[in-house]
Amino acid sequence: MEYKDIPTKADIERISALREPGCVSIYLPTGTTPPEADRARIELKNHLSQAVRALETLGVSKARIGAVQAEGEVILEDRDFWRYQSRSLAVFLDGEVAQTFRLPNRLTSACEVADRFYVKPLLRAITFPQSALILALAQNSVRLIRIAAEAPPTPVEVEGMPQDVASAAGLPSISGRSPDGRVQGSEGQKVRMLEYVQAIDRALHPLLANSTEPLILAAAEPLSGIFRGASTYPRLVEETIGGNPEEKTDEELSTAARGVLDALYARKTEELKDDFEARIAAGTALVDLSDIARAATFGAVEALVFDIDRRVPGTVDDESGAISLADDDAPGHYGVVDEIIRRSLASKAKVYAVRAEDVPGGGAVAAAVRFPV
Repeated sequence: MEYKDIPTKADIERISALREPGCVSIYLPTGTTPPEADRARIELKNHLSQAVRALETLGVSKARIGAVQAEGEVILEDRDFWRYQSRSLAVFLDGEVAQTFRLPNRLTSACEVADRFYVKPLLRAITFPQSALILALAQNSVRLIRIAAEAPPTPVEVEGMPQDVASAAGLPSISGRSPDGRVQGSEGQKVRMLEYVQAIDRALHPLLANSTEPLILAAAEPLSGIFRGASTYPRLVEETIGGNPEEKTDEELSTAARGVLDALYARKTEELKDDFEARIAAGTALVDLSDIARAATFGAVEALVFDIDRRVPGTVDDESGAISLADDDAPGHYGVVDEIIRRSLASKAKVYAVRAEDVPGGGAVAAAVRFPV
């Protein structure tokens, strides 16, 4: 079983705003099988020991170090927690806060200790979701499938889901006309299909109410159009996997859905670049690192696009936003780009973690600003 608790933007804003000596951020790959979970648990234990040594080196109080260690040990000893994992695990500890996120995308192992949490790896998960749901919809069947990065498709049980059009209408068949003349033949099939998709939408609502995952529809017309007209889910993807989904395996639908997601994210990335390039030309977006650091310090950043993999060693002055570059990251802080991200989140900026080639202007970061600084 795969268990996910993906952070919301509000979660990341809250974590990134904390600034106290002894913040420990740990990332590690996990897995859904017991051996994978056991390996991840051992790796977390090793990271925790490494973090304790780093805290001692930084001169953090023994009381706070003990509290961090105790928080970590609670997670290590929680057998139920380790039974249900996803592809990666993020852990944040500071002696007062103990927060974990089980993530569907594969992250590189890391243990960082400073006076603030390291949140940049989390931001990819909220920029472009790494998982999605497929609704395979036909007149005689319906199934929900979840896909995630580097994982096989898995069926999702939905309580109250109707089996087919006829059962949703409470009829043995939707062909023909009832003895009392009520609509039941071909002229009323669309009415019955509407009742069917409305029942599906109601059954899906508890599952989707708090979901951020895209929903990809696999269906043929007219059922596809009827469902789209009835669905209340705001993240229903515009593109449909056409044809009868009963003729496709879960793996075939998963492959098609990944193509839909790739196209969706490519369009979003291109739209983002086009918007930023227009704003750069108009003077309302910045690409110079020093200018962006200053704008972030004074709450002027409206939207931030950054290279998820690039680190720029150095610091950002708390008062002026002036940057001081360094040859390498010093112990206890994460660099210029990471601090720009933290300050942008504090002013409720939109943040987008992308690949290097998708950053407008070709640098490590680009920022749209609310006002000149």
